[in-house]
Amino acid sequence: MPESRDTKQMQPTLDALDRQLIGLLQANGRASMQELSDRTGLSRSAVFTRVRRLEHDGVITGYAAQTNRRALGMQIRAFCNVQLKQHDARYLKEFEANIGDFKEVQSCYHIAGSFDYLIAVDVADMDAYHEFISRKLAAMDNIGTVQSSFVMSEVLER
Repeated sequence: MPESRDTKQMQPTLDALDRQLIGLLQANGRASMQELSDRTGLSRSAVFTRVRRLEHDGVITGYAAQTNRRALGMQIRAFCNVQLKQHDARYLKEFEANIGDFKEVQSCYHIAGSFDYLIAVDVADMDAYHEFISRKLAAMDNIGTVQSSFVMSEVLER
């Protein structure tokens, strides 16, 4: 996966064809250059050049297989609101550097509001969730409060 761009850097200019290519790849990340060419009316070399530029510019950050977490044995998705005890930059960076070490963590967002972070967690069952919370997340330095919410059903996920 290409290196993440600093969001404060200048945003690349995207035209209608760039946006169309992005939409096509979001719908089918395995689309061939020929298929993208057929759908956009661009030559394969023009599609290839644009896609590579979008990757280089950090607009396209990677390609991944979408999976059914339940088929993989992950029956529970929880969202954890995490509040840190201390908020100086050192503690934020430390938390952010370490949260990705846990295989259960699917995504993590630094948020504004009552909590500092929102974490999406996938686990097999409640015992696995308890293990994650008690032995991993709560064991991290500087964790103040964790509030969990559990997904009852997925309405929409992209």
